[in-house]
Amino acid sequence: MTVLMTADTVGGVWSHALELAAALHRQGVDVVLAALGPPPTDAQVRQARGVPGLELRPAPFRLPWMVDPWSEVARAGEHLLSLAAATGAELVHLSEPVFASLPWDVPVVAVGHSCVLSWYAAVRREHAPAEWDRYRHAMRSGLAAADAVVAPSRAMLSALQRHYGIMGGFVVSNGREPTRFAAASKAPIVLTAGRLWDPAKNVGALAAVSSELRWPVHAAGETRAPDGETTPVLGSMHLLGALDPDAMATAFAHAAIYALPARYEPFGQSVLEAGLSGCALVLGDIPSLRELWGGAARFVAPDDRSELRAVLSELIDDPDLRRSLAFDARRRALSYTPDRMARGYLDVYAHARRQARASTAARERIACAS
Repeated sequence: MTVLMTADTVGGVWSHALELAAALHRQGVDVVLAALGPPPTDAQVRQARGVPGLELRPAPFRLPWMVDPWSEVARAGEHLLSLAAATGAELVHLSEPVFASLPWDVPVVAVGHSCVLSWYAAVRREHAPAEWDRYRHAMRSGLAAADAVVAPSRAMLSALQRHYGIMGGFVVSNGREPTRFAAASKAPIVLTAGRLWDPAKNVGALAAVSSELRWPVHAAGETRAPDGETTPVLGSMHLLGALDPDAMATAFAHAAIYALPARYEPFGQSVLEAGLSGCALVLGDIPSLRELWGGAARFVAPDDRSELRAVLSELIDDPDLRRSLAFDARRRALSYTPDRMARGYLDVYAHARRQARASTAARERIACAS
């Protein structure tokens, strides 16, 4: 079976797609990966080449959540349709649901890793403004047209149902290969990572308390958004920049605490990687992170910087508590395996194929009747 999969090159969906492709290959599925957004970096190209059964096809078009993307989104749609035909894809797996409304000839799975409307609700605490109405309509149309809809957490699936009126859907948790990560001798470091420019990560809260902690706070990730906007001043944090996968794994391995006081995080790929690396986790108290890490992390209200400072200081001062929390985090992280993820998606693919056949049969019955 050959699957055409899309992923963007900007955030955690990239590493998710490569991990899923590797796990699917072990199940007899090859993946053609259309990489949307900015062109893959040299490091990303090397990563993709290391995945068996994966064919990387860069598709450098603007993404639907970027500013004024729609002419490029239309061109991206035409490109994806041609790519599906040229590669003989038997199923399409879309990480951008807006493309699901295209006239595909094969079953379509739409995955809502995140979305603008739920981002606004969680981060800005308001409805997305009218300038996002076209996005809202495109997402609603795409999700309605898909043969199956997937989210990485129940919280994210509920958000898709609430904002776009879909019924049902599947939850398939992300997975990571544990051998990619290891707990080295832990250093007195608090680490955070991700798109530092994205206020959903709430890195500003960590920056605000960084000077009041006994340990340094290290931050890995881009500070400049795709539209060129830069992150505000990040306090006394030590900025590591955007790290390649090996350097990122090393940073996780040595950090004793991983902090992500997020306002919005539908799954949290970096949290999973930190858990596998034996970091004690301090996370934003939001439904998705509670769902995935309850009982294996300490939670803080995203807007309560005093609580964030207090929890981090407690863990810094109590090595036994820190080690216990790190053990719980790693045990939970080990349950999110790539093979479990692949089996979940294979079940979704089977459902999508049945749904597509049923839809085709219904159209044929209507045509005969008329």
